[in-house]
Amino acid sequence: MTARLTIDGVFTTYDRVDVLDDITLEVAPGRITCILGSNGAGKTTLIRSILRLTPPHRGSISFDGRKLDGMQTHDVVSLGIGCIPEGRRIFSKMTVEENLRLGAYRVSSEREIRRRLDGVHAVFPRLAERARQLAGTMSGGEQAMVSIGRGLMTDPKLLVIDEPSLGLSPLFVQENFNVIARINATGVTVLLVEQNVNQTLAIAHYGYVLSGGRIVAQGSSATLRDDPELQRAYFGAVH
Repeated sequence: MTARLTIDGVFTTYDRVDVLDDITLEVAPGRITCILGSNGAGKTTLIRSILRLTPPHRGSISFDGRKLDGMQTHDVVSLGIGCIPEGRRIFSKMTVEENLRLGAYRVSSEREIRRRLDGVHAVFPRLAERARQLAGTMSGGEQAMVSIGRGLMTDPKLLVIDEPSLGLSPLFVQENFNVIARINATGVTVLLVEQNVNQTLAIAHYGYVLSGGRIVAQGSSATLRDDPELQRAYFGAVH
């Protein structure tokens, strides 16, 4: 099976210091692959490297067999890589529907935009009910729905999700992970970048543990649950 995303020997630098140190991993098509790591492990830098917001200075990244080297971020997105950023980052003074439509800003066909909106509304019926509400007046959980919905509006082949549990109540965290599993069940490949170990391993098929900018463990979710490197990466925080 050809990998959807391949990262091969990647080094990424901030201020002449390697934040990512020889990262090699694969994301299988149709699966949920997770990147686990504590704060400062290099998870966000990895996402920025994939999207070429902070391009690697060594190594290569390929999507569906096509190297991303030298591409601009908008070109990477146009290949079918969508991203749901950490902290939601919605446009609070725009309506729910306006936020969603921004995910399809490169699409000129209103018919296609409506098709994608219908797909988002099937996942999040509440967003159809609140289409004209200002996004900034919604609860944190509802804003998370808007952020995920906007990512789905790109019609992604690969959806990169950064810390979906951040700042949410336990109830909405559980709901978010349920939604991610449902999205994956429709055929969308997911790269889930998270600190929440138990919730993530409950839905992921395969994972990598990132610590100090290096991959220190990898394996199926069942294997990682008992991996001592995962325990060390979280300084004993996994129970």
